[in-house]
Amino acid sequence: MTDTYARTTNTWRNWAGNVTARPARVEFPASVDELAEVLRMASEDGLKVKPVGTGHSFTAAAATDGVLIRPDLLTGIRAIDREAMTVTVEAGTPLKRLNAALAREGLSLTNMGDIMEQTVAGATSTGTHGTGRDSASVSAQIRALELVTADGTVLSCSADEHPDVFAAARIGLGALGVVTAVTFAIEPVFLLTAREEPMTFDRVTADFDQLVTENEHFEFYWFPHTGNCNTKRNNRSAGPAAPPGRVSGWIEDELLSNGIFQVACSVGRAVPAAIPSLARISSRALSARTYTDIPYKVFTSPRRVRFVEMEYAVPREAAVDALRELKAMVERSPLRISFPVEVRTAPADDIALSTASGRESAYIAVHLYRGTPYQAYFTAVERIMTGYDGRPHWGKIHTRDAGYLSGSYPRFGEFTAVRDRLDPDRLFANDYLRRVLGD
Repeated sequence: MTDTYARTTNTWRNWAGNVTARPARVEFPASVDELAEVLRMASEDGLKVKPVGTGHSFTAAAATDGVLIRPDLLTGIRAIDREAMTVTVEAGTPLKRLNAALAREGLSLTNMGDIMEQTVAGATSTGTHGTGRDSASVSAQIRALELVTADGTVLSCSADEHPDVFAAARIGLGALGVVTAVTFAIEPVFLLTAREEPMTFDRVTADFDQLVTENEHFEFYWFPHTGNCNTKRNNRSAGPAAPPGRVSGWIEDELLSNGIFQVACSVGRAVPAAIPSLARISSRALSARTYTDIPYKVFTSPRRVRFVEMEYAVPREAAVDALRELKAMVERSPLRISFPVEVRTAPADDIALSTASGRESAYIAVHLYRGTPYQAYFTAVERIMTGYDGRPHWGKIHTRDAGYLSGSYPRFGEFTAVRDRLDPDRLFANDYLRRVLGD
C-alpha cells in the first residue's frame, strides 16, 4: 500500500485524503515500556495523544495536534496457542500480514472485512466488519487485549479479567488507552467457495432474508441509476481449492474493478451527466463466476480507486425498506452517483459500542470518488438511515453526536463510565471524540 504519511514534516493525512492533522510530534515506540514513557511525557507537556494505524478511517478519529503514536514497530505475532486456538498479535501488525502468517501455520480468522490494509488495533478500534450470518465483526473475534492506559498502567482484559473494560475496549475508538496487543480466536484454515452473480435490484431485495439465511456470508452491490446488482455468496467448502485463474482474476479484480472503474470515476467526476450511462455499462461488466480459496483471499479484494464513504448499520429487518428509500431518493434527485452501494449483514454481539450491539444488523454503505463533492449525497443518505435508528460506522463519515448516539446505544453509558475511570483527564481526547462521546 502507498504510504499515506508525509515524512518531511509532521503532517498526517488519511488514506482518502479528506483528513489532515499536524501533530506537535510523532512517536514510534518499540515496546510497551517505551509507549508508557511517551504517554508520561505527553501528559507532563500538556499534550493530547492519539494512536493511528494506516489511516483507513474517513473520520478524524485519529487526528491530533498533540502526540501522534505510530505503531510501526509494534508488530508481529507474540504467540499461537493451538490448545486454546488463539493468536496474540502486536497491535501495529497489518491484517494482511496476520492473515498470511496464520495461513502459513494452517490457521485462519473466522471472518474478515473486505480490506486488509488496516492495522489490527485500527481495524478493531473502529469496528471493522465483514458480512456474515453467524460472524462478522473483527472485534467480535477478540478473546483478550492489552491496553496501556493514561497513567501508564498496562491492563490485560478479557471476559474473565476486567470484563467491563473488555466489553468496551474491543471497539474503544482510541478513547480508553493505546491498544498494544490483541488475542483473536482462530480455527484451522478452511476453504470458502465464492459465487458472484448479477441479480436485479427487485429480486435481491425481494429475496434478501432468504439469501442471508441460506448463506454463511452474503453481500451485494447496487449500482445507482440502474436496476442492477452484483451479489456474492461465500460458503464453506470441502474443496478442492480452485482460485480464480491468473488471467481471468486479473481481468475481474484489476482491469475491471480497479483500472477501468478508475477511468469511469474520473470521467464521471469531470462530466457528471455521463454517470448514469457509465453506471449501466459498469453494472453489466462483471460476469458470474465461482471460485474456491482460503478465507482471506475470498473475503478481501484490492481497493485501488480511492473514495470517501459513509456507512450505517440499521436493524436487519429494516434493511430493504431503507435501501428502497435510498434508491427512490437517488432517482428523484439531481445527484449523480458513480459508486455502487454496498449491503452486508452481521449478527448481534455484546460489545458496548459495536454497531451490531444487541441487534442483528444490516450495513448500507455509500461511497463517492475522492475529490467529488459528497455532502449533499451523504446528508440525504444520513437522513434516511437515522429514520431507521441507524448507527454510523465509527471510522466513516457521519455527523452524529453524543446526544444521538447515547439514545441509539443501550450500553453507551457503560462505555463512558469506563472512559471516565481510565482517562479522567482526557489524555486521549480529540475533536471527534468530544463530538461522539461528549466531554
